Amino acid sequence: MIWRLAAGMARLLPPEAAHWAAVMTLRHGIGPAPVLPTLTVSVAGLDFTNPLGLAAGFDKDATCPDGALRLGFGHVELGTITPHPQPGNPRPRVFRLAGDGAVINRYGFNSRGLEAVAAELARRRRSGRKQGGVIGINVGANKTSAAPTEDYRIAVARLAGFADYITLNISSPNTPGLRDLQTADNLRLLIAAGRNGLVDAGCERPLFIKLAPDLAPADIEAIAATAADEGVAGLIATNTTIKRPDGLRSAHAFEAGGLSGAPLFAMSTHVLAEMAGWLPAGGPVLVGAGGVASGWQAYAKILVGASLVQLYTALALEGPDLPARVIQELAALMAADGITDIAMARGQIPDADKAMQHALRLAQSA
Repeated sequence: MIWRLAAGMARLLPPEAAHWAAVMTLRHGIGPAPVLPTLTVSVAGLDFTNPLGLAAGFDKDATCPDGALRLGFGHVELGTITPHPQPGNPRPRVFRLAGDGAVINRYGFNSRGLEAVAAELARRRRSGRKQGGVIGINVGANKTSAAPTEDYRIAVARLAGFADYITLNISSPNTPGLRDLQTADNLRLLIAAGRNGLVDAGCERPLFIKLAPDLAPADIEAIAATAADEGVAGLIATNTTIKRPDGLRSAHAFEAGGLSGAPLFAMSTHVLAEMAGWLPAGGPVLVGAGGVASGWQAYAKILVGASLVQLYTALALEGPDLPARVIQELAALMAADGITDIAMARGQIPDADKAMQHALRLAQSA
């Protein structure tokens, strides 16, 4: 209850101020530390205590990874981090859509830059007080870069040594031209840049790609084929959407930027299911992101093919006890289905609508 009250008080602040306050609170170790059921999952050579992760965008500069892990997340993805510092877009650039359970942001990759992040992570390593959990690092290109693909190589080369996995973010709607990197030819060049960065770093790390939800079926097929051919470890589906679904009620509904939260859930789950349908057995693993705020929504994404699930917007709207609730609900739903581990559940209902309906009915009957 105390954490829900804290979340309610945070909502009295402007959205960006509330975001900063949450990051600093977790940096100082303030927040719940729940004891949770173990839902282990092993993917891409990594072992996760549970499938739920904090999506990139919350901890942009590696300010509070251990505080976030302490909330119960099995992994935390830091970033997006750009090679050079950049301020992002002018404020205001974050808007709550309270009546829609959503947020619109146009941060624009505001980042302290890779050297500041590397310094934070080096201090974390020296401290010896790391919280258990998997750390992903999400990298992107500077807005004014003349060679965006090269930015990814530079960022990977500098930061890979601090990460358990690396995500190449090519799907933010707030950096002009970025989503063009999702085309097949550009995607191959991007993956090569990421791999070259790993060679420069002198280490092996799984490479993930974060995708947009605003993809045509042909784009989804092409991305899946390219990712499989190139041996990419994983695909994160999806980032925020530039679309505005019918029925949005909030005053800020048509602000420019990426829409996240409840209106994105069905759209992103359909893209996830389509992607799963095109990937070969043994191909890239899938991470389901977009609109997750409950155990049944996490379960639906797993049922269509996700091995891992991420959330962010719901944490901002509902408070720091949300991760524990999602994991506890997910464990209960799996038990109700007679499923003992994530691998058994993954891909059991490939149809997105049927998966969502099944998971919701199960939750309602609990």
